[in-house]
Amino acid sequence: MGRSVEGHARSDRPPGRTAEAAQRTAAVQERVQVLNGILADALAVDVHGTDLQSLKRAPRRAPPTVSPADLEAHPGPVWGAFVPHPPGRFRWWGAERRFARRLADAEDRFAEAIERHRAYEEARRERTARAVREQAEHQRRLDEATAEQHARIDAYERAVQNHDRAAVTRYFTKALDRVPEPLDFPRRRKVGYVPESTLLAVEWDLPDVSVVPAEASYRYDRSLDAVLAVPREQVELRRLYQQLVAQLALRALHLVFGSDRYGVVETVVFNGMVESVDLTTGHTVRPCLVTLRATREQYQALVLDQLDPVACVRHYFAAEVSQHPEELQPVEPVLEFDLTDPRTVEAVDVISEIDARPNLLELSPESFEHLVHNLLTRMGLETRLFRRGTDGGIDCVAYDPRPITGGKFVVQAKLWTRTVPPSAVRDLFGTVLDAGATKGILITTSGFGPTSYQFAGGKPLQLIDGTALLSLCHHHNISARIIRRAS
Repeated sequence: MGRSVEGHARSDRPPGRTAEAAQRTAAVQERVQVLNGILADALAVDVHGTDLQSLKRAPRRAPPTVSPADLEAHPGPVWGAFVPHPPGRFRWWGAERRFARRLADAEDRFAEAIERHRAYEEARRERTARAVREQAEHQRRLDEATAEQHARIDAYERAVQNHDRAAVTRYFTKALDRVPEPLDFPRRRKVGYVPESTLLAVEWDLPDVSVVPAEASYRYDRSLDAVLAVPREQVELRRLYQQLVAQLALRALHLVFGSDRYGVVETVVFNGMVESVDLTTGHTVRPCLVTLRATREQYQALVLDQLDPVACVRHYFAAEVSQHPEELQPVEPVLEFDLTDPRTVEAVDVISEIDARPNLLELSPESFEHLVHNLLTRMGLETRLFRRGTDGGIDCVAYDPRPITGGKFVVQAKLWTRTVPPSAVRDLFGTVLDAGATKGILITTSGFGPTSYQFAGGKPLQLIDGTALLSLCHHHNISARIIRRAS
């Protein structure tokens, strides 16, 4: 009896609605599976940098312009085709005279044919010579264009190998632009190269939290005769989104280091941005939801297909990840992209000798102290003490009066041309601890190596190299340039 009632209840449930709920649940689960497999899918594709020599165009041959009919001389007229038949054995009266007239006429026609053939051959030779010259000129232009293109590629390759800021930025911009984004993810990316520190900064737009299905599943409600969504728990929504963001950060490292065919990048800074609407104000905002700094050595030690992306970026790379990305809660980038953007750092060119901006490397320690003090003041810091060191650098304690993000900063600047050694970064960290400061800032006119960045990871240290220093000067209207004179 119970089985018949149960069977009756099941018969009251429209099979189409039940199947619809199952299908929609399967679609949601498939979407989540795709989001969880973003990194694995990226690892399945071989990434290798572009060999710039492969961009050279193959030599092209100019198409022939000579008509096949003009390639060979045409045979001239043959007298045998013109000569009349002589009178037969039985000659009528006047036959000889008529033959003589025909012979004279044939000779005239033969002479005309020879002249026409001569004129035709002369014209043919002229056409052929002209066509050969035109083809040769066309070939010369093609060869010149090919040589120019090859020279540009060679110069481009040399510039990349020599760590030229613009060339390396262009190289990685093109490399990343070729990478398709999964699903309907945004494609906005920016790249900036810092030659002093062999660092590549990447600002990458991420999808917002709406990319994760808000529905966990679907069910059929018999009383309402409707398919209803089962909402995903907020904790689960946040976990899935953080997992996606961490995967995308590691995917970016995989793409950048994999594309570095010429070995010009030792450190990568990744800032994952989200463009969305702040529902409290209605304004469009672009908060940074994840920021990390990774050296090549750190990256190469990873087994990317076996790790937990969130644990990796948080604990291994000491990345800052938004605790509440669904609320667009931002994190402070380890390095602002604007401080590496080549568009804000004017290139030194042939007119540098008449540039009125001071070359920081030619300043005295006192003048450099004044410039840094001026910069810190314009940045809104209140400086309390400067002490010029014996190494051409300066030390000061500065205060940021802003609540929450402010505090006491130890600032050290080094007027150097050589790469700042890791020992200087370790010494700064010791000073920060001794002084009970909120942060340590090391400013240099040169750059930092990957070991320094690796040590600074997860610590309250900010490293500002020559490129970032110029950008800060640019943003705060301080005239400055850095020109390293050839030794």
